[in-house]
Amino acid sequence: MSDSSSCTGGPDEVAGMVGLRIGAIFIIGFSSLATTLFPVVTKRVPKLAIPEAVFNFAKYFGSGVIIATAFIHLLGPGVEELGSPCLNKNFQNYPFALAFSMIAMFVLFFVELISFRIGAGLASKLAYDPHVGGHHHANEHAIPRGGPVPSAKDEEEIIEQSADSPRTMEKSASDEEVGVIEPTQEGLSAAASEILGVMILEFGVIFHSVIIGITLGTTQNDQFTTLFIVLIFHQAFEGLGLGTRLAVLPLPKKSWIPFIGGLAYAWVTPIGIAIGLGIRSTYNGN
Repeated sequence: MSDSSSCTGGPDEVAGMVGLRIGAIFIIGFSSLATTLFPVVTKRVPKLAIPEAVFNFAKYFGSGVIIATAFIHLLGPGVEELGSPCLNKNFQNYPFALAFSMIAMFVLFFVELISFRIGAGLASKLAYDPHVGGHHHANEHAIPRGGPVPSAKDEEEIIEQSADSPRTMEKSASDEEVGVIEPTQEGLSAAASEILGVMILEFGVIFHSVIIGITLGTTQNDQFTTLFIVLIFHQAFEGLGLGTRLAVLPLPKKSWIPFIGGLAYAWVTPIGIAIGLGIRSTYNGN
């Protein structure tokens, strides 16, 4: 077991470099915001459109950064830190980091399963609602069951009414030409599933970003610069992966949700850094 002095940390180790620590709040915030909103803006502004191949590369590359962060930069150090001799002996005798990871996966699985069931139910209700598509002209002159059979005179009146409303007929024809398709249960369920997946991703990266912000704010002086540079690129690529997912959400074109998601991600790390600056004199990383 290591000496007990290694389990203590003095405030002098994190007291310096205040200017750079404060600057990190704005530098990381700006880089995260720019890379997260860039895909959203390019998808909505035709003049800024980028090739689909480049967009897909950015999307999957950013997703790879997020996965690598989970397995290499979180799970590995988590196993090491939760086995520290500075903690209770139970943490040294049992791999709590792996246990917490397993619990998190099961919780996320059940959250997604339950949420998808609820979303599928709502989608089914919308898909079979006769008012969803707004196309009712096809059966306007249908004969109700059990009702009187129209005479020849009545049929002539119906034909005359149809001839007097060519706009309605033209609208129906134009709808068929452009292929107007009413929403189906499968389509709405897929859209709900995609939105739910991005929401879970957003929550995960936001929670993780707060933690790394606090870590940067409380990092010792001799390690701060290296970690600061690494986090600039890390947050930028992670934001790129999240932004490409937000950009292709099946939402109305004028929806502000992708922008809100980008802003939420961009400023949680600076908030974490500010918290770290506030507690660095009393915080003990061990």
